[in-house]
Amino acid sequence: MSVENIFECQLENDQLAVQDGLQLLEFAPQKRPLLEEVLEGLTPKEKSLPAKLHYDQRGSMLFEQICEVDEYYITRTELALMREISGALGDAFGNGCMLIEPGSGASLKTDLLLASMPDPAAYVPVDISRDFLLESATAIADRHDIEVLPVWADFTKGHPIPACEAAVRSRAIYFPGSTVGNFSRSEAASLLRTFGTMIQEQPDDECTGVTGAVVVGFDCKKDQGRMEAAYNDAEGVTAEFNYNVIDRLASELGVALDRNKFTFRADWVENEGAIVSRLWVDEGHSVEMAGSVVTFEAGEAIRMEESHKYTPDEFKLLAEESGLAMEKIWTDDAGDFAVACLRPLSV
Repeated sequence: MSVENIFECQLENDQLAVQDGLQLLEFAPQKRPLLEEVLEGLTPKEKSLPAKLHYDQRGSMLFEQICEVDEYYITRTELALMREISGALGDAFGNGCMLIEPGSGASLKTDLLLASMPDPAAYVPVDISRDFLLESATAIADRHDIEVLPVWADFTKGHPIPACEAAVRSRAIYFPGSTVGNFSRSEAASLLRTFGTMIQEQPDDECTGVTGAVVVGFDCKKDQGRMEAAYNDAEGVTAEFNYNVIDRLASELGVALDRNKFTFRADWVENEGAIVSRLWVDEGHSVEMAGSVVTFEAGEAIRMEESHKYTPDEFKLLAEESGLAMEKIWTDDAGDFAVACLRPLSV
């Protein structure tokens, strides 16, 4: 779905469900068979798999474990920073703000933000893992006196925004955890443009014209050894996060890949400005997939995920190219992590 059509969708009755006391908007149809996407990624000379395959229920749980390993400084640094700045962010959003969180996951940092927002209108978590979304949304609803409206969707594809009972004066996007780094620079720019569209006043005049905000967390460039260690943790949790994708292909799609024939490693790639996670082929082999035979040569790799890092100046430029101005940026004392508050340039 194009950005232009995000807000023109009419919700069908079968897209709305009530589960665990929450109204769930279901908007995650497969526009094409997943097996086709997998085959398309594994047939070129440079193989890759869609990053979204990481985030089934087990993968989402593994990611939460990654956030707790010693080497992964990102989450604890961001949490400490959010404890300092959540009040300022809440004030920046103002009264009656609908908070939308794409790729919400466990929503841990969101607790701090919701507690600091003056009279929020609603919280809209969006995630591709249905079970994990409902679990975390229910937990948020139990902890906060706020209407929670979960959306089961691939946020990169666009989706309708649910209506809430309270009056909405503005919308804000909260995109924490350095998730923006999982997209290439051009993809990140497109995503920020989409976010900018989402917070603008809508044709139905739901919002009152108060300028919305896009709040994005990003990991800053630093010593290469520290960056690589964060993705090659000694406990092997990040490796398991990637091997879980291989297990999913076998159990859900019948693709007989053997995790024991691969080795995980994440490396800094200077010309991309990113940590690139790969599964390297230890032993040459072939598998049948959707009527085709895919061959894996020893020494080649499957590109699994990327994590782009930015300097504050680089991210400011990225935001401006996406039609957003950096109103304020906060970093921890060491400059390891940053949170940026962005507003539309046209306002």
